[in-house]
Amino acid sequence: MRIIIVRHGDPDYEKDSLTEKGFREAELLVPRLSRLDVKAFYCSPLGRAQATARPTLEAMHREAETLQWLREFKGVVRQGLKFTVCWDRLPSDWCADARYYSADTWMQTKLMKSGNVKKEYSYVCRELDALLEKHGYRHNGRYYDVLNSNHDTIVLFCHFGVESVILSHILSVSPMPFWHNFVALPTSVTTLITEEREKGIAAFRIQQYGDISHLYAANEEPAFAARFCECFADDTRH
Repeated sequence: MRIIIVRHGDPDYEKDSLTEKGFREAELLVPRLSRLDVKAFYCSPLGRAQATARPTLEAMHREAETLQWLREFKGVVRQGLKFTVCWDRLPSDWCADARYYSADTWMQTKLMKSGNVKKEYSYVCRELDALLEKHGYRHNGRYYDVLNSNHDTIVLFCHFGVESVILSHILSVSPMPFWHNFVALPTSVTTLITEEREKGIAAFRIQQYGDISHLYAANEEPAFAARFCECFADDTRH
């Protein structure tokens, strides 16, 4: 089985849509995705993901099932008098605490306990497990029981924050390094594939992460969204 995760195109967050560049990026996904034999498409309910999926779906004469849990991850933590997203922390906030690197302890810090992180993470993981079981793989601890061995491909159109949650759960690792040490740029494609080296047991491996070769092939520069300043003195996003 293959799971393909596509991040939305260059976003216009104010309109919950895409920029002009984002719409071009979405069109460049068409030749890449339309060659695939896709069992099912799934999409976040948010406009920027829907707009990214639309050109591919129209070209293939297909529809995507909208899944609420594929929206951007809604886990928040308290900082002072307000709540902020849990998945955008400064290095000094989290790197010194070894608990953040473990799948078993990252939610046990005072910061992560200050909001709804456990509830939201559990929600996404529970819904993801239900989807994968529908496609033949039942979550069992740190691997998957094979209910229906298959070569199906499913495609998820979603967002960077929730993509990192999905990967962390499937691989049984903390999402914190995915959120902070990896970056999936707009319209990037991440591919996971099952390996059944033991009868009845499957594990997923990442075959590609954040691939944007479809942009380079069309001489389209990658978008900056999800990145921060390369050097502190740079006049870019801090």
